[in-house]
Amino acid sequence: MEILESYGVETVGIAVAVVAVAAGAAYFFFGKKSKGSLDPDNFKDFKLVEKNQLSHNVAKFRFALPTPTSVLGLPIGQHISCRGKDNVGEEVIKPYTPTTLDSDVGYFELVIKMYPQGRMSHHFREMRVGDYLSVKGPKGRFKYQVGQVRAFGMLAGGSGITPMFQVTRAILENPTDKTKVHLIYANVTYEDILLKEELDSLARNYPDRFQIYFVLNQPPDEWNGGVGFVSKEMIKTHCPAPASDIQILRCGPPPMNKAMAAHLDDLGYTKEMQFQF
Repeated sequence: MEILESYGVETVGIAVAVVAVAAGAAYFFFGKKSKGSLDPDNFKDFKLVEKNQLSHNVAKFRFALPTPTSVLGLPIGQHISCRGKDNVGEEVIKPYTPTTLDSDVGYFELVIKMYPQGRMSHHFREMRVGDYLSVKGPKGRFKYQVGQVRAFGMLAGGSGITPMFQVTRAILENPTDKTKVHLIYANVTYEDILLKEELDSLARNYPDRFQIYFVLNQPPDEWNGGVGFVSKEMIKTHCPAPASDIQILRCGPPPMNKAMAAHLDDLGYTKEMQFQF
């Protein structure tokens, strides 16, 4: 994972919309999902239907699923493998976590930060609407189940926010899930913060279940979040204390992951209480 590296007769259109809404509602309320669009053993191609540039090096890519009511079929907490070509034409495969859920029917989205020297970044940078992305999955060791913990603490850096956002959305948008989420999200500058509007919206809409603390190495003049690197004191203040019914998730660049593991150990979080994406 590279880190701190859109259907005519009006009646038919209405019918499709109703089916799509029903499929999304079934995902949460009845737990009944359509067969997923992924193949764990073979790459499948999905058409890019929309590309929105969010900043100079970040873009949101929307890919169409086979039908307007199809779901991706990605378990919460898992990711997909994406295949492309780098700037010299060599094949490259990288894991990414969609920011959409199976309640988002007919499409899936990836928010990608494209680094100058990133091999898969080159592929995404060159992609145009109408192109196809080869995807395989699901992948990953983490699979979220409702009620598995009382609360999550999350430590994310850069594009490591994507698996955290996926899990957080699934928890908060499920009316039967009472799990609380405490997220610390670190970046270098304010402009580097991914999904900030979406994260702020979740914090406003679910104030009793979701808390977020932003940390910047180079904050703007007016800033009320954390400054520098994520410290033990920040974790102690903004994450749930060590307990058998909590878990701390972390995803960031290798140096950050290493530092966070040491902090968590020092604070008394056992290995069973920790998970690294």
